[in-house]
Amino acid sequence: MFGGGRAGIVVPADPQASLKKKSVSSRSWILLDAAGQETILDVDKYAIMDRVQIHARDLRILDPLLSYPSTILGRENAIVLNFEHIKAVITAEEVLLRDPLDDNVIPVVEKLRRQLPPVNAFHESQVDAKDLGEKHDIDTGEEDELPFEFRALEVALEAICSFLAERTTELETAAYPALDELTSQISSRNLDRVRKLKSAMTQLTTRVQKVCPNGYFLS
Repeated sequence: MFGGGRAGIVVPADPQASLKKKSVSSRSWILLDAAGQETILDVDKYAIMDRVQIHARDLRILDPLLSYPSTILGRENAIVLNFEHIKAVITAEEVLLRDPLDDNVIPVVEKLRRQLPPVNAFHESQVDAKDLGEKHDIDTGEEDELPFEFRALEVALEAICSFLAERTTELETAAYPALDELTSQISSRNLDRVRKLKSAMTQLTTRVQKVCPNGYFLS
């Protein structure tokens, strides 16, 4: 079972007001726990290390000032997740997500809110279903039966995949007209446009491969 301490300055989160801000300190994290509670933490790395019981070298991969490849670290007390803008620590009872007010991170926070129902709410739904005499041998609801940390990990993986898929769609939308224009008229301008799009696609392919080279990887 994952566990951890309780260190640092804790400020209750205001989901509506807080997410409207455009910038946030690199010390800022949002905590979402299995009970459905949210908290904004303004803490240093030592408080995070004490809370989730991980080493400094593991937390270092989440430093936005350093360049680390996309990685999932499985540790005794936590999962450390670094997927581009998604930098998180997941335990059996909570998710700690870095820089929650970043424009790219806000959709991840919203996705976690939607797809991580409180444990007590899930248990109540199970009790209600039993009272109604419904059968539970069907596949529906099977994902919700996963431990909290795996459901949180699944949300993060879905979020980064969706983000990269959107970037791919944007490039494709720009690439097809550029190729059509180049076919109809070969010019330095059109060639340069296609060359830049090809370079952007190569860079995006590299980013995708870092996230999932041959399936998900666990260190």
